[in-house]
Order: sequence, then C-alpha cells, then structure tokens
Amino acid sequence: MTPRVLGLFAIFLALVIDQGHKHWMLYTYDIGARQPVSVTPWFDLVLVFNTGISYSWLQVHPLILLALMATAVLFLAIWLWRAGSALTTFGLGLIIGGALGNAYDRWQYGAVADFFYFHMDTERYGRLSWYVFNLADVAIVAGVALLLYETLFTGESRQDRADGAVG
Repeated sequence: MTPRVLGLFAIFLALVIDQGHKHWMLYTYDIGARQPVSVTPWFDLVLVFNTGISYSWLQVHPLILLALMATAVLFLAIWLWRAGSALTTFGLGLIIGGALGNAYDRWQYGAVADFFYFHMDTERYGRLSWYVFNLADVAIVAGVALLLYETLFTGESRQDRADGAVG
C-alpha cells in the first residue's frame, strides 16, 4: 500500500467510524434522552452540541467555521499528497478525517456533537473536568501525536523535507 493510499484509507476510516458512532449515539442509543450516563465515577456519556472549536472557543457562524476548516483540510491534503512517509500520511489522514467528521456535524446540526466527558470530584477543588469530545477529536489528536512522534523520534519526516516532499 502506497503512503497516499494509506492516507486516504485513514481519512475514510476516521470519517466512517466517527459518523457511525455519532449516528448510533444520537438516534439508536438516544443519548439526548438518557444523559448523563455514568460509566465510571470519572467518565460519563453526555450530549453537548459545541458551536465553537476546541473548548468552545471561536463561537461564530457555522459557515465561517466551515470555511476555516475547508482551508485547513485543503492545506493538509496537499501535505498528505506530497508526503512520502506512511506515518505522515496516516497521521494527516486521521486529522483530515476527524476534521471532515466535525465539519459534517456543523453542516448537519450547526454544531459538533460531543459525547465523552472525563471528570474527577475532589474535596478541595470540587469537580475537575476535561472538555467533552467525540471520536473525530480522538482521530485528530492521534494524527497530531503520530506527526509529533515521527518528527521527534524518526528521521522520515526530515527526509521528506530534504527530498522536497516528493511522492
């Protein structure tokens, strides 16, 4: 499998898993009617529609966010197409697939559907919590982690740059 095909596979994989999970949570499991569902003392399933980006920042009209996301996806797709490393293309594919999954939500619902909520209750500080996220966000973070790993611990990404990113 060529690096480009691997990147395209990662896009497809991230997008299909994310959208399949969101559809199941919204329409089959009906998380909106059941929430919050306590899975463990530190993890709940909830339904939050995020109108902004990460941590609900930049809450503007969904079409503006879609335009920003489309621009980012275009640049990432060009990078994917030029990259020669399988790890780079897979990481970029996960990022693009996650971004497309969240973009579809914005188009469909006007916001991104998020479900996973980690928290910890403490006596001294009250509830400490992480933001609510979805599988598209997991794909994006995993893709970024792969790119960081490759940059820091392998020579492939440096070689791609040295070769002019031919592929």
